[in-house]
Amino acid sequence: MDLLGTTSSVAISLYALLSTGYKGMQAIYALPTNVSSAPAGAAASDVLPSVDVIVPSYNEDPRTLCACLASIGDQDYIGELRIYVVDDGSANRDAVLSVQSHYAHNPTFQFILLPKNVGKRKAQIAAIRRSSGDLVLNVDSDTTIAPDVVSKLVLKMKNPAIGAAMGQLAAGNRSDTWLTRLIDMEYWLACNEERAAQARFGAVMCCCGPCAMYRRSALLLLLDQYETQLFRGKPSDFGEDRHLTILMLKAGFQTEYVPDAIAATVVPNRLKPYLRQQLRWARSTFRDTLLGLRLLSGLDRYLTLDVIGQNLGPLLLALSVLTGLAQLALTATVPWSTILMIASMTMIRCSVAALRAGQLRFLAFSLHTLINIFLLLPLKAYALCTLSNSDWLSRGSEVSVADSNEKLNAIQSQKLAASHGTRNDG
Repeated sequence: MDLLGTTSSVAISLYALLSTGYKGMQAIYALPTNVSSAPAGAAASDVLPSVDVIVPSYNEDPRTLCACLASIGDQDYIGELRIYVVDDGSANRDAVLSVQSHYAHNPTFQFILLPKNVGKRKAQIAAIRRSSGDLVLNVDSDTTIAPDVVSKLVLKMKNPAIGAAMGQLAAGNRSDTWLTRLIDMEYWLACNEERAAQARFGAVMCCCGPCAMYRRSALLLLLDQYETQLFRGKPSDFGEDRHLTILMLKAGFQTEYVPDAIAATVVPNRLKPYLRQQLRWARSTFRDTLLGLRLLSGLDRYLTLDVIGQNLGPLLLALSVLTGLAQLALTATVPWSTILMIASMTMIRCSVAALRAGQLRFLAFSLHTLINIFLLLPLKAYALCTLSNSDWLSRGSEVSVADSNEKLNAIQSQKLAASHGTRNDG
């Protein structure tokens, strides 16, 4: 066998070995458990903590923002709840003011209108500094949450060792396009495999921005570090959810995942905005990986395997694909071993996901492998080479809008799915 063929075979074999071990352990640790995260001997308190919900908004469509605020206002939480809506210097300020007028007589809602665009992170901080609740829930302006989300997350946060907890994410506009359907499945897998397994050890590595709750006392300790994050001497203001989660873990707090706290968020329905989003996320992941590596010695060994699998795995896959393509181009020899290995691993993973979720649609997630190989892997390589680029790469004044009824239907379907294949945290 020539050098290219040998390299491709070795790379795909190492990838298969690593991926099988990593994904196998992930699947085991992500299985439902009845172990509660509440501290031993802790008594239920009659006094419910106060919760401040913070909704940063930038150029949001008023219908989407209204759906978001309505879902927060409809929470079944009987404790004190306050909602802070922060408009981050939107160009469509008139539309935002019309939403504000709708809630003008509701003392639960407060609107903060920033004079200019400062970014999501600083918009959050502006509200955090004005608020005073025991717990802080961040909700994206294009996200609707199920009526019991606050209650579910508060129950998890009763454990004082927990600094942050996230809910399960679904694509609110899942039925829009083939891409939104794939992203919805991608979110399910990210939550109910990756995060669920990490939560077994109290160390979810990224409490996702659309729906994440924080303990105020912990948040205030980290707020200055969070606000002044630098990368190569320059301000870094994206990837705020991952960075804040890493700071929580670094400070000694646990981070958790609550599978039955369901949030439906608008996802990109076209390839170009999806790739922009993925580029931004890739850069933030690479930036915070080094910070996260310092934590691994104090965490369970599975988390080390998790970091290795997420970072070394794509490199081995990219190497096997590149050498396979080179083999095809230079020798006209098809790298069948590489193709069959990738195909078989894809089908096994999709079959396991379909079994756990109880939904045959996950077999179609095999199409995501082609997107991963030919689009996401090159994009991650580009992200690694342009880490200093701090462009937000997010939406301008135009945004895809999902109907609020569709979002609520997505929430209900995800709650049914959660009963089949997610962690039961008791």
